[in-house]
Amino acid sequence: MSSSSPNRDHALPQEGQTLHILHLEDNELDHELVALSLDGELPWPVEIERAEDEAGFLNALTARPPHIVLSDFALPGYDGLSAYHAVQARAPHLPFIIVTGAMGEEVAVDTLRQGVTDYILKGRLERLAPSVKRAIAEADARDQRERAEQEVRKLNLSLQVRLEEVERLRGIAEAQRQRLELQAQQLEEALQLQKTFLAETSHELRTPLTALLGYLRRAEREVGGSQTLLDAQRVAENMTRLVNDLLQLSRGELVPSIETHFVNLGRIVRHVGRDYGVAAESPDMEIVGDPGRLTQVFVNLVTNAVRVCGSAELVQLRGWQNGAGDACVDVVDRGPGVPDHIKPRIFDKFYRGKEAGSAGLGLTIAQQVVHSHGGTLEVLDTPGGGATFRVCLPLPAEDDDEFEVDADLS
Repeated sequence: MSSSSPNRDHALPQEGQTLHILHLEDNELDHELVALSLDGELPWPVEIERAEDEAGFLNALTARPPHIVLSDFALPGYDGLSAYHAVQARAPHLPFIIVTGAMGEEVAVDTLRQGVTDYILKGRLERLAPSVKRAIAEADARDQRERAEQEVRKLNLSLQVRLEEVERLRGIAEAQRQRLELQAQQLEEALQLQKTFLAETSHELRTPLTALLGYLRRAEREVGGSQTLLDAQRVAENMTRLVNDLLQLSRGELVPSIETHFVNLGRIVRHVGRDYGVAAESPDMEIVGDPGRLTQVFVNLVTNAVRVCGSAELVQLRGWQNGAGDACVDVVDRGPGVPDHIKPRIFDKFYRGKEAGSAGLGLTIAQQVVHSHGGTLEVLDTPGGGATFRVCLPLPAEDDDEFEVDADLS
């Protein structure tokens, strides 16, 4: 038994348990009268243990804690209030009823003020059983209330721990948010610097390219249209268009200006192969498109492939028609290839992986030009090693041929 409560879980006896009463009484007859008054009057089996003096009382109180104590008020060498205080020191909430032969009103009030549960005169023992039942019920209600309060305290402690954990996680989330905001700001600044660099570089390049084109055109007029001058002029025009596209990229997404008419895709492929020293095989394939923009597509793909492989001899252009009504061109290289996890990103703007072969703009521009023609651009694995960039553009329908004929007649 602890020093503060009886060694039991409930004030009321549990199911099938006997109500244990400790009776401090030196008179045998009075003890029997008390036992008789309780016999059959309580809802539990009753066992009354009698103690006649202080030593016996304290020993019984310690050896077998009772559910309730009944005590005479005046005993030889001991008294009811002293017994009550002894009980309080061991079990503060244990019900304690004084059963005495005579008690003045002031004494009775004083005992109740000190905490005694009730007092019953021996001449009114019919009140004892109801008083015992009421005292046990009150003690049980107090125990239940204390248990509920203890559960509430445990719950509050658990909630406090959880709130502290939530606060800790909130602090972590706030730190992560601030870190992400800083990273986003740094990324925005980096993108702005990149756009500024592109804009300034494009402006710096456009001026000498414009002058170069002017010189080439004047030389063509003065000397004549030699193949060398025509090739140089075409390359300069492609470079000018690339610079203009870089300038558009610096201002936002590339929206190419497409001027479509019938064009021989096979001829474009063969010209690009000749200009850049790459083997090119392609039949004549007539499509509707912008020859300048399409030339730019294959120039970007070929120059990237040569840069990755380190030699034009490891790059090949092949044109062909598939069964879906498309004119297709494969730019095949024997370089290191493109890993599968890189393929979805290789056309991203400013992607700088070694597989892209440049600063990450050529493939972006090529893809957007192909898409603006209603075609597709994909990267595949070259059998035996390397990468193949496949461009597929729709062949014209019969209605397009009729439209071209009508336009010529008009």
